[in-house]
Amino acid sequence: MSGHSKWHSIKHQKAVTDARRGQLFTKLTREIMVAVRKGGANPEANFSLRLAIQRARDASMPLENIERAIKRASGTQEGEALIEMVLEGYGPGGSAILVEALTDNRNRTIQSVRHAFTRAGGSLGEAGCVAWQFEQRGILSVKTDGVDTEELALRAIDAGAVDVEVEPGVVQVYTEPSDLERVRQALESDGVVVSSAEVTRVPKATVELDEKAAAQTLRLLEALDALDEVQRVASNVDFSDEVLAGSEG
Repeated sequence: MSGHSKWHSIKHQKAVTDARRGQLFTKLTREIMVAVRKGGANPEANFSLRLAIQRARDASMPLENIERAIKRASGTQEGEALIEMVLEGYGPGGSAILVEALTDNRNRTIQSVRHAFTRAGGSLGEAGCVAWQFEQRGILSVKTDGVDTEELALRAIDAGAVDVEVEPGVVQVYTEPSDLERVRQALESDGVVVSSAEVTRVPKATVELDEKAAAQTLRLLEALDALDEVQRVASNVDFSDEVLAGSEG
């Protein structure tokens, strides 16, 4: 899973430093609104909302933006009706790709996602065609600057993590979705700084592609992630350091 994990980390680092910050805030606003409409406006009683608010804070989203999103979704202010969608398809080389979206126009989003797949040499598939290859996991990212990674891994496992991956510059801690908040609190109580945390889908197993297909797949993931309606993208590709380095450039 390491190649998938490294892409996930690079994506988060770019999201909070590049010119796409405004687009990121829009996506986080939608996530907050959906969480409120599903479970209410009280974060103490709504785990999904607590997680969405924390993700917004991790991305340095202003408090007034967070409060405005909660008010819009709770009816205090007028808000848009959002539909949750999961779209599935195949990337270059036959890799599995799963797209989670929030949209006010289902047909427009399907067309945008299909266009991204087709342009990259992939194809949008039917519901259920690749979802079975993924599972829900909580993921916490910790930058390794000045961190004893071996000690951090032990702390995470003791706190209830199911897996830990140590990569140059970052440690990815995997949890059961229901344990994400508890593991984060345990790590932070030990002085660990968590740079991001979310519940997302990760591949049960990964595949390796030749360099050309892997680079094409990575460009497809980035194109999908750039769509306004797309909240998360997952693939089962184990990207090499060389392919990821090309993406960073």
